[in-house]
Amino acid sequence: MVSNNILLARLEYLRNTLHIREEDFLAFDALRPVAQCVGRVIRSKADYGMMIFADKTYGRRDKRSRLMPGWILSQLPDARLNLSTDMALHVAHDFLKKMAQPYDKVGSSSKALLSQQELEMMC
Repeated sequence: MVSNNILLARLEYLRNTLHIREEDFLAFDALRPVAQCVGRVIRSKADYGMMIFADKTYGRRDKRSRLMPGWILSQLPDARLNLSTDMALHVAHDFLKKMAQPYDKVGSSSKALLSQQELEMMC
């Protein structure tokens, strides 16, 4: 946990040296633990998890685009924002059902999960 004095010193340095606004720094600093959490959840087909961005901050397009990298934004279409609890459970159920497809763990370290065509489409 960063003390208030350290945070204030960072803010002052960034404001005076790099001309970064306080609200921009605070938004970035608040997102860092979220990004770490997402990185820990996303591992592989056999070891996966789910993140639910329940804070209303993530419902605003301007905040999302400033706070989140593009690869996360691409997984948050407008249709999946501000869902009711029942609808969020339905989306989570569908995701888990899709991820629960049979997976050959033997030799998985050398076996690609994406086909060559899927890889080419991503580039």
